[in-house]
Amino acid sequence: MKATIITQGRQFTVREGDILTVNLFPGTTAGDTINLDQVVFLGEGATARIGTPLVSGAAVTAKILENKRGDKIRIFKHRRRKNYSRRRGHRQELSVIKIESIKG
Repeated sequence: MKATIITQGRQFTVREGDILTVNLFPGTTAGDTINLDQVVFLGEGATARIGTPLVSGAAVTAKILENKRGDKIRIFKHRRRKNYSRRRGHRQELSVIKIESIKG
C-alpha cells in the first residue's frame, strides 16, 4: 500500500519501509516515533482513496533514524564595479525517517 503525505509543507509518496530525508522535526531525537496524519491519497488501483482535502482516519507512522545537518550551501552576492561582495553559508537541519506503517 502506498500513501501520499504532507509534512512540513512538502508532499511525499511513500510505502512501508521507505527512508526519507525531510526538514527537522523540532524537539525529537533519534529513535522517536512520529505520527503523520495529513494523508491526501491512500491505496493502489481500485482501492485507492483520494482525500477532500485529507483522507479521514488515515495515518502514517514513522521512526526517526537520525537528526543531521545537510551539505553547506554557499551564498555569494556581488555588485560589479561597486566594491560590494558578501559571502555567506547555510546548513539545513534534517531528519532521516523510516516509514513503519500505513493505516487507513
